[in-house]
Amino acid sequence: MTNPSARLLQLLNLLQSRTRWSGPELASRMGVSGRTLRYDIAKLRDLGYEVQSETGVVGGYVLRAGSTLPPLLLEDDEAVAMAIGLRLAAGGTAGVGEAAVTALAKLEQVLPRRLRGRMSTLRTFTDTAVRKGRGTEPADVVFLTGACRDLRRVRFDYADRLGNTSARDVEPYRLVQTGGRWYLLAFDPQRADWRHFRLDRMTVKQPAGARFRPRVAPPSQALVENIDAMYRKHWADAVVAAPATVVSARLPAVVPVEVVDDTSCRVRASGDTADTVATNLLLVGHEFVVEDASPDVLDALRVLAVRIAHAVERATSGAR
Repeated sequence: MTNPSARLLQLLNLLQSRTRWSGPELASRMGVSGRTLRYDIAKLRDLGYEVQSETGVVGGYVLRAGSTLPPLLLEDDEAVAMAIGLRLAAGGTAGVGEAAVTALAKLEQVLPRRLRGRMSTLRTFTDTAVRKGRGTEPADVVFLTGACRDLRRVRFDYADRLGNTSARDVEPYRLVQTGGRWYLLAFDPQRADWRHFRLDRMTVKQPAGARFRPRVAPPSQALVENIDAMYRKHWADAVVAAPATVVSARLPAVVPVEVVDDTSCRVRASGDTADTVATNLLLVGHEFVVEDASPDVLDALRVLAVRIAHAVERATSGAR
């Protein structure tokens, strides 16, 4: 490759793709001599890239983090994968979703022409649904992962599903994302047991607290399975007399909606309580038939039906 500018871009792309490269490896991949490679490395340093030379058996060239954010070179499949990830994040919680939207817009502006068709298809045939309620802020994710790394306790106020708030002081271990939500896996000394907390229900207090000794934690997959089992315990399948697009717009993003035909759809609702599932079914705003459900959800629907009937009857009687 004789064009110096194109050669520098290829070198930068290689350095960004791997943690460490030996001199002979880089020279071979680029098809240049060792002298030309050293010249190009010097040019990258002049442009502000922190390219360090390490000696020894495992030595080589390493691109270190600098004081500014340099241009990031991506292969076609890497750019598409990043766009898909940002598109998914754009439908997430407040804060994270907003940052993903702006990042995706910047990425689309600089994509080469050959990739714009793929991005146009992605944008046309995917929808993002923003979750209602308080979201997860990026600053909280960064702070909590830092506390996990530094083995420092964290304090926060936690609101349960009924809105009751309690003060917590825990030993953080991992952040886990599942079902469209972030969870903190932590050891709660007051309860002498491992607990998981939804970040959107936490009001985090900074700075981090005292250091703690690491414990043997359950695997993150166990947390995911525990959450999944909790949601599978309360469930209902219902056919709704309305198009899937209409029903999806009325329900939380995590509730699956399947197309039956042009005028009806199937809702597969689940939740941490039977009341949550029953309430989600009422939110569809159209007539529905329950195909199958856990017994507690059926009981919750019956209770709601009685309460609504009584409320309407009293309102009607009072109007006379």
